[in-house]
Amino acid sequence: MGGVSRVPAIGLDLDHWWPAASPFEVIVGAILVQNTAWNNVAQAIAALRGAKRLSLAGIRELSESELGELIRSSGFWRQKARRLRGFVTWLDAAHGGRLDRLFAQPTAAAREQLLALEGIGEETADTILLFAGEHPRFVMDAYTRRVLVRHQLPAERAWVEAAVPSGHGMNAARRYRHLHALLVETGKRYCRKRAPDCGACPLAPLLPAGAYPPQAKRHAQPRLGAMGPPSRGEHKRDARPRRANPRARPRAHQ
Repeated sequence: MGGVSRVPAIGLDLDHWWPAASPFEVIVGAILVQNTAWNNVAQAIAALRGAKRLSLAGIRELSESELGELIRSSGFWRQKARRLRGFVTWLDAAHGGRLDRLFAQPTAAAREQLLALEGIGEETADTILLFAGEHPRFVMDAYTRRVLVRHQLPAERAWVEAAVPSGHGMNAARRYRHLHALLVETGKRYCRKRAPDCGACPLAPLLPAGAYPPQAKRHAQPRLGAMGPPSRGEHKRDARPRRANPRARPRAHQ
């Protein structure tokens, strides 16, 4: 995995790629980013900060509806308000309201507890452990899997963790944070789901002969999106039926 270090880091501070001023802010962002873009989450976090509620104590003092209004920009705000308050309530009961007690546990124990909470799946739990708790638990997301699969590498956490070179004055958690950031940026800029830009990708020399995609195009400049955490898609959107459009023309049956 050392080849990932070839990804340009211009304007990218790998130690602060996940924008948060505190471990709790990481947790808030990890929950709010589910099924939405980071720009929407940034607006919600700014609203919490502006209201002086971006803290455990601040969330405790808000009702679900009050919290929901502040995080409305993140989408599914009623659901996310319930999950945020649920996390704080659980932390109070299980760990005396102290994140340091949660993260002082072995990684497996802390992860098991997080996964038992509403709205926290594997990706969100691992994000919290790695970026908020500094536990050496690599985050496997859609960007990482796509890059690995297209390079004909095992899309498995254990393989990635074993493949990450040690040393360079970094502990394992910091190496995993850097690698996750680089893989996400690679996925967003070059290894897109549609129209991948393999020709411009800095990992192109590592792409096996005949690997996906054989018809990749080369663009003069990579399509840059907002830097920072990607949306988390592990929780499906509400399955609400769409309203029929009376003006829509019926499709002919094939």
